[in-house]
This record gives sequence, C-alpha cells and structure tokens, in this order.
Amino acid sequence: MLRRLLFLCLLFCPSLSFVAFGYAQGTHLWSESSFNDWEKGTPKGVAIGSDGIVSSGLPIRTVAQLNAADVWAIASDARGNAYLATGSPAQVLRIAPDGTQTVLFTTKDVSVQSLAMGPDGALYAATLPSAKVFRIAGAPAGAPGGGAGKPLDETTAPLVFDPGATEAKPKYIWAMLVDSAGRLYLASGGPGAIYRLSPGANAKPELLFASDEPNLRSLALAPNGDLLAGSDGTGLVYRIQPDGKGLVLFEAAKREITSLAVGSAGQLYVAAVGEKGRSTSLPQLPVSTGGAPGGGTITVTVVQPGSAQSVNNNAGIPDGSEVYIVPPGPAEAPRRLVAAHEDVIYSLRATASGLLAATGNRGRVYRLHDDGSFEDLVHADAGQVVGFAPGPDGSVYLPAANSGKLLRLELGSAEGGVLESEVFDATEPSLWGRAEITADTSPESYRFETRTGNVDNPARGWGDWKPFRNADPTLGQPAARYAQWRLTLKPGARISQIALNYLPANAAPEVDEILVAPGTRVNSAAIQPSYPPQTTINFASQGGAAVNLDANSAAVALSAFRDKGSVTARWAAHDDNGDELRFALFYRAAGETGWRLLKDNLTDRYYSFDASLLPDGPYRMRVVATDAASHPAGAALTGERVSDLFLVDTSTPQVTALDAQRAGAGVHVVATVTDAKTPIARAEYSLDAGPWQYVEPVGRLSDSLREQYDFQIPAPAAGAHIVALRAFDRFENQGSSQVQVR
Repeated sequence: MLRRLLFLCLLFCPSLSFVAFGYAQGTHLWSESSFNDWEKGTPKGVAIGSDGIVSSGLPIRTVAQLNAADVWAIASDARGNAYLATGSPAQVLRIAPDGTQTVLFTTKDVSVQSLAMGPDGALYAATLPSAKVFRIAGAPAGAPGGGAGKPLDETTAPLVFDPGATEAKPKYIWAMLVDSAGRLYLASGGPGAIYRLSPGANAKPELLFASDEPNLRSLALAPNGDLLAGSDGTGLVYRIQPDGKGLVLFEAAKREITSLAVGSAGQLYVAAVGEKGRSTSLPQLPVSTGGAPGGGTITVTVVQPGSAQSVNNNAGIPDGSEVYIVPPGPAEAPRRLVAAHEDVIYSLRATASGLLAATGNRGRVYRLHDDGSFEDLVHADAGQVVGFAPGPDGSVYLPAANSGKLLRLELGSAEGGVLESEVFDATEPSLWGRAEITADTSPESYRFETRTGNVDNPARGWGDWKPFRNADPTLGQPAARYAQWRLTLKPGARISQIALNYLPANAAPEVDEILVAPGTRVNSAAIQPSYPPQTTINFASQGGAAVNLDANSAAVALSAFRDKGSVTARWAAHDDNGDELRFALFYRAAGETGWRLLKDNLTDRYYSFDASLLPDGPYRMRVVATDAASHPAGAALTGERVSDLFLVDTSTPQVTALDAQRAGAGVHVVATVTDAKTPIARAEYSLDAGPWQYVEPVGRLSDSLREQYDFQIPAPAAGAHIVALRAFDRFENQGSSQVQVR
C-alpha cells in the first residue's frame, strides 16, 4: 500500500516534497564498468573492449540494402566493387562503391554458395546444391555477357567445374580461392577434397588432395604459397603443398574450422565451432523453385552434411566459437586466443590493427589481439556478418544477412559514437543524485545524458534526456523507479566506468509464507535423543524438494527432528530494498482476538519452541517483519502474515476398560480408548511382550475421540499371560494399558 500511495503521489502531486517519504538505508550505486555491463546496452559506433574501456569506434556505412535476405559470400575487385553471393533469390550481385546494384548471374539452384575473384578480373561462383562452379567473364567492367545486358545464368556462363564429371562427385563447394598465378582452388564436401583448376580456357580440374574428413570448409594461402585448408569433422587444418602432399598442421578442440587467416608475421588464425562427437543437426531447407509443369511449384529438400555454417542463419550452433593462433615457428605452441560463447564466427581477416572476426547470430564484428584482448567494434543490426572483402581507400566491406545488406567499415579513421545503457530498475521510486564518470580523457570528449520514468519502457511517459556535467549536484531528474543514461563519444574518448547514485523509497518488508509444524523441532540439541528420526519442513512453493542448505532460504527444505513435545514455525520474507530484517512471533488461540508475543528480535526465519507452553487446542501464529535495523527511529516499516490454523496436542490417549478373557480357542479382548483433543489414529496389542500387532476398532474406521475395541487373540498356552494395548492419536501421542489373562 505504501508503494502504491507513493507512486500515485509522484504522478498527481508533483508539488509535494519527496522527502516526506521514508527511504532505504543509505545511498545505492548503479555502476557499470565491465565488458559484460556495457554489452547489455545499445552501442552505435563505439568500441567496447574486453578490459572494460568504451572508446570511440570506427566509421561504418550502409552501402546497399538488398532484396535478398541471405548473403553467403563476398568478393571485391581493385576498383572497389563488391560482389555478393545470395539466396532467396540465388544471384551474384555487383555493388559499386556508390551503392549501385547490378545482377550479374542468376541460377535456379537454392543459392550461390561461394565466390572467388581472379587476378584477371574473372569472378567464380559456386552454387548449392548442384556444387557447380561458373566463370562470370568481364565482371569488373561493363554489363555482364548474358546478351542485351541480361544477367548470366547456367546456360550462358561458362561451367568450369561439374562435380558429375569427377570420380568422387562432391556434393558441396564450401570455399574457393585464387592464387597469384590464377589457379583456382575448390574446397568440397561429401567427400572432403581440394580440386585445382589452372588458368586457361581448356583447363580441366584436378584432384589435388583428398581428405578422410566429410568436408573441407575453409581455405587460405601460407606465406610460402602452400594451401591451408580447414576441415569439418575433427577440426583439422592441413598444409597442402603444390604437389598435393598434405600434412596436418593443427587440430582444434572444436569440430569445424569455419575460417582461416594469415597475419603479417606469418601467424595463422583459426576459427572453429561445434563440439566433437556431436552432430550439428541443421534443419532441412525447403525451396520453392517455381515453373513446374502445370504451373505449380517444386519443393526441393536439401539435406546438409553436418556443416554448421552451411546455413548462415542457423541459430542452433552449440557452445559458441573459438579462435586459435598458430605461431609461424616451432618455438611457441598453438594456443586459444578467445572463446566466443554467444557468437558463431563466420570469417576472419587479419589487419594491421588486429584480427577482425565476423559473427552471428547477433551480427557483431570483433577485433582480436594476439595477447587475448579484444573489442566489440560493430553491431550490424542484422543476424549475421558473414565475411570480409577489401573496400576502397583501405576500408573493409561487410556483408550482412537477415536482413541482407552491404556495410563498409573505415579502418583508417575514428568517429564518435553513442552507447545507450539498458533500462535500470531501482525497484522503488528513487531520488537520483550525482553521476560518477571515470574517463581517461577530458570531459569535453564526451556528452552524458540521463532520463527517468516509472514504467520499464522509455517510450511510455518518460521524461526528456537531460545533460549532466561533473559540477552538477544531481542528475536534475524527477524521482522515479527506472533510469537510463546515454553516452555520446567524440573521437579519442575513453570511458572506463559510469555510476549513478540513487536513494530508493523504503519498501515495507513482506512475509511471503508461514507454516507451523507441530511435533518437530530444529536445532534443539539439549533435548535431542540419540539418532532421532529426521524430517523436513517445506513450503508448498518448494514442491516437496528436500534439500538441506541455508535454513533461512525459502528455496530449500529445512531439516528438522520429530519431537512430539515441540512446535516449529517457519516463514519466508523479503525486502525489496535489501534491508536487514528482524522478526517477532505471536500466537493466539482460536476464537481469541488478541495476540500474545512468543519471541521477539529473531534473525532466523524459523523458531522451535516447547509445545507445553501452549495449552492443548487450535492456534494461529503471526510473524511480523521489521526493517528497523536498517533505519533510524521512526522510519522503519513492517510486514506480517498469519498462519493457517494448527493444533497443539500433547495429551496422551487413555486406554480404559481393558479386559481379556479366555473364550473357547482364543482370548477375547475389549477396551475403550479416548483422547481429549484429536481422534484416535491407531491401536496395537502385544501378547507376553511379543511383537505389536495392529488391531481395528469396532466399525473399522478410526476417526473419533472415542473408539471401542473388541477382538480375538489366538489361544496362548496354559498359564498366566499378559495382554498389552497401546493407542496413538494423530500427533503420535501414545497411551497404553495391560491386563493379565489366566
């Protein structure tokens, strides 16, 4: 109720002073200073470092928005044109630096899977699922050669590789690469192999290297001209010599090598994904091709061979990606550079300022350094960034998928950016004090603004952004429950921590649950018998789980001992401000109106006491929680809860009128058992201290305060015998009596 009144006053009584209400103990601090903290926000044009430094980022521009959602590969030429392989529709696009788009090639296949640009300006395109490779002649300049300015297709583009003409008949072409001599290398899957095609119109593809891996997924050239190939299966990197001899250079801890890149010092960078021994099960890809006889559509199902990257919008890649560095010489061992637990790395590119990693499924580009540090450079506002290609003036092209677009990252310059924090919930309407900004640069290098509101969506009735300067005494924002900040950086700015001081309104403690368990006790060592039977005291919200951890945690069971002379009360409580809570326990008998104090100033959330303190009968208990320990006198708040009715019963059943007489072949026994408070639960008899035997009451049902027993015992031997009868009520109170039979 206090919270509701406070909120209404904030809305409708702006002229009232907020200080009329109580506050939580002390000033609170919302602080962000780590990579994970900053990543919860929305960065635009800023770099977030693994060391927790936010700095101005690199300029990034959208060059073109595509009609195709899927982008599979990219290449570029010396004129700064970018070439994109797409799906839905399956095409090769040429995009000029000014964003002009030209369709160069179309196919009836599902997609164009990979691209490679030759030194003569010829563009090679591999399609899926036919695994054919076409040469798109004259791609860099003028219109494509399809006739009358039309795009090339399977009938007009020269076919340079047909898997059906090979002995192995591979099903996939995952990557292509052209060396300085113009030789085209194809990395295939199903089976994994490398094919080489020498330049020349009549050149035939040759099988250069065959692997026992199911797929060869990625290619790169070593400084000495050897071919490097990464596999899918057991995560191998091969070094393949010009004569086709292949050696395993490195084995990754992951199963699939998605990308390879060679640094300026000859070091090899390896990106890998997927757990070994676990199949990367990808969904089948239905494709409507159209143009079927009769005017319908044909649905083709492409079954992927286990390659995680064969569908670049796959969101089910397990365990993220890893990047390794393989030094050029034997003096230093390969090592893991970074593990990206939430990202799938599609492509690597070595630059003078660090290794760029294009990722999905959050559309980010990271810059990695050989010492293991990194920066989050780009949030592409797309699902995946799938590759890199050189752009004009030292820039880098970034193809993005879902939705398809082409971006350009300027590596040689710096630009300011904006980081907008997540919405912070102070849990209660709060006074907002100063901001504390830790920067490595002057206050003139950044602009800091805040806004507040009383709903979690800033679009719904929040205040305007207000700037904050270091000399300001407060944020200048009205009291509110939620807050957000916006940091605008100029080139060169570096921020390591942002903290906001706030003082939330005091929230009353809440007692969430209370239960009372007669016949149990906790931590009563003074009356603990040897090896007593144990039990657990669980809230209904625990679902009966019996886990003995913190006895004050409502999430676990509370271990207790069975003791009919004790009663245990247990309760769950919380305080939204995190204040220290103390508890008072009261009781009253059914029908009474006043509460009697049982125990005060409790810090535990349970209490066991002697049942004899309460006369037998029905009772309720009441727990009152107070946050007085965290507040000055007069500012404390309380919360309470009352238990369900429970029964205290320590009196024993009375066994009366017990009589046992020989009757024919046995002994006839009769008795009356009564109890003052609770029905009789059961009775048992014993003959001559023998084992106890259950006996039913007259009428068979044991459900009242008075039960009659009338039963036969098989005839004992001649002489005197003792018949004992004991009875229990529902609280395991026991009464007994015995009689002699002659």
